[in-house]
Amino acid sequence: MADILHKVKGVVLRTSKYGETSVIVTLYTDKLGLQSYLVNGVRSGGKRSGNKAVFFQPAALLDLVVYHNELRTLNRIREFKFSAIYQHLFSDVLKNGVALFMIELLHKTLRQPESNEDLFAFMEDSLLALDEAEVTVTANFPVFFAVHLCSILGFSPGSPSPDLLTSSQLLLDLQSGEFMEKAPAHSYYADREAALLITELLQARLPAELKSMKLSSHKRNIVLDLMEIYYSLHLPEFGKLRTLPVLRAILS
Repeated sequence: MADILHKVKGVVLRTSKYGETSVIVTLYTDKLGLQSYLVNGVRSGGKRSGNKAVFFQPAALLDLVVYHNELRTLNRIREFKFSAIYQHLFSDVLKNGVALFMIELLHKTLRQPESNEDLFAFMEDSLLALDEAEVTVTANFPVFFAVHLCSILGFSPGSPSPDLLTSSQLLLDLQSGEFMEKAPAHSYYADREAALLITELLQARLPAELKSMKLSSHKRNIVLDLMEIYYSLHLPEFGKLRTLPVLRAILS
């Protein structure tokens, strides 16, 4: 099967060194889904390579022309450039920490190369909004992203009825994704306070709405821990998020 050229947009998920001057970059693209590419000569430091490695930092948004062959697990990139240039995301410690959490969470949910343009658009819009966000929105962004990503992927918690919302016994069963009053037989559930926070986050449609949410670092950590459990219950081999302890530290 011959290689076919495609114009795609991509977000960098991971970059690893290959040989003396090359890298293998994993991207999530709008048209080809999850893909890996070998990029030669970006780490040589010579005049021809310039500083091309900066294009392949995790969370970078790129316009690319790529060679694609479905029989290969590693393809090549013909052309690349930034599709958006961040003003703060790479230099601001808090924003970068949040972005790396988002990138890891997305990467751990992807198992197949199939494209999902809605998912790509959500990721792109989220990163651009994070870059421009003020401090309160930035701090609340991880919980917003974690709650809405599972919605895009099709396993979001359901919506509680008005009666349940006012119940003092409200719980969220993390296994079934259902809100209820009676505690399940297992221990994977969120108490009333956390269930209400998750409901509020689900109802927020835009990151700008996070400005009015006054969440303490303690409450954010509770929701993040619960969402990690939620993802692990619904996605086999999800495991633990390596960026979560770092995120907790910079948000405290």
